Amino acid sequence: MTRRILLVLLAFTAAVLVGAVVPLTLDAAGHDRASFILATSGMARTDAAIAQSRLDYLAQPGTNGPGGGSGGVDAPLLVLITQTQQAGDGLLIFQGDPRANHPLVDKGMPSGDWVQLAVRAAAQGEQARQANQPIQPITEAVGSRVAAAIPVFLHGRYGLVGTVILARSTKSLNSDIVELWVILGTIALVAMIGATLLAFGLARWVNRPLAGLDSAAARLADGDLESRAVVDSGPPELRRLATTFNTMAGRLEALVHGNRAVIADVSHQLRTPLAALRLRLDLLAADTDPATGHELAGALEELARLSRLVDGLLAVARAENVVPVPAAVDVAEVARERVVAWHPVADDRGIVLEAPRADRAGPRSSVLAWIGDGHLEQVLDNLLANALDALGAGGHVTVTATATTAGARITVADDGPGMNAEDRERAFLRFTTSNPNGTGLGLAIVHRLVTSNGGTARLAETPGGGLTAIVDFPGVPAPNNAPGNTGAEYPSAAQDLASL
Repeated sequence: MTRRILLVLLAFTAAVLVGAVVPLTLDAAGHDRASFILATSGMARTDAAIAQSRLDYLAQPGTNGPGGGSGGVDAPLLVLITQTQQAGDGLLIFQGDPRANHPLVDKGMPSGDWVQLAVRAAAQGEQARQANQPIQPITEAVGSRVAAAIPVFLHGRYGLVGTVILARSTKSLNSDIVELWVILGTIALVAMIGATLLAFGLARWVNRPLAGLDSAAARLADGDLESRAVVDSGPPELRRLATTFNTMAGRLEALVHGNRAVIADVSHQLRTPLAALRLRLDLLAADTDPATGHELAGALEELARLSRLVDGLLAVARAENVVPVPAAVDVAEVARERVVAWHPVADDRGIVLEAPRADRAGPRSSVLAWIGDGHLEQVLDNLLANALDALGAGGHVTVTATATTAGARITVADDGPGMNAEDRERAFLRFTTSNPNGTGLGLAIVHRLVTSNGGTARLAETPGGGLTAIVDFPGVPAPNNAPGNTGAEYPSAAQDLASL
């Protein structure tokens, strides 16, 4: 979130700055350039006024040539030449028609390169003079210079006596424009830095309480019912959200603790009278006649079934309250261990029970899944117990563990009578069983334990006949995504599974 807020605000600030600073700078640079050209035209007009007396004098009969005239006439022109040289500009003064290329003054401007500009200026000046309009200089940018040319006409007589061309270097203009870009660019850079700091502070102000709330929610999901979010930082909306979360967590904690208390009370209140009732019936059966004893034996059998049903309900209740603390579990190794543990039962019933096998030529392979501690053992115990109860002598049960793209898969396949499609759909519901001595809760516990670990459980028909239980568990997440091993796990139902 911090990165997104930062990028959005920076992009918006950059767009605003580009849209405002660049046109402003271009407009200011254009204004400076126009002012520079206008100033050059004004200076050329001034230079023409200074040179006019000398040009008028040279245009008089008998004074043609650079040696004519007096020092008083040349003094202002000499000052002009000196100032032009000091400013680093170029000055070119043509005497008479510029096409004759008779330069009177040539300072830093080869006359041959500027004849065409002088000719155009003379033609434009002649048109303005004939129209009785002010004579204006013409300007032209040539390389790194801006030149202004203006013709000079003889006072009191109509005739061209010369042309003045002033060429100013644009170095100072370019320097001013670069300085303007630097100033406005610096302002834009400072604005971007300020926007970055503002965006970063705003993002952290919003993101920090969100991260704390996310962490608190993750701890609550992992079973830490005492997890609470911080409510004294961030925007008011996030503070209200944190307060609401804390209220929800408190109510959830009270609800879970209440369920635990109910389970403990039910366990004590139901098991104790059932045990006392069984004891009384046993005593009565020992002292009664055979007919009454037969009836009491039936009552004892029903009482044992009721005890199994109570134990199953307690096991389901505990399984539904399980909040697993997942860890990496080698499902292949656990499956082999449970198969070894159930072998005596299978051998006693004449049933073949096979363990999962790895490559015989190589070391045993590992199939890892992300499961709560002890949950896989409980699932396998229930599935194996159901499979063995469904088979008679000569039956066959195969347990396999394989890796999948999403994690790990365990299958428990038998060749017993199996189930039809409708029964397989209802098998994971409570009290659904075809075994008259069962409670119908074993597969319900399996389903609860599997789904609480983020997995799936389903039943399918074994090829050739029978039933196959397929259980999928998620794989081990990357280290940076693994949930923290915090919080306490709820009491498991492992001690209750053997009787189901």
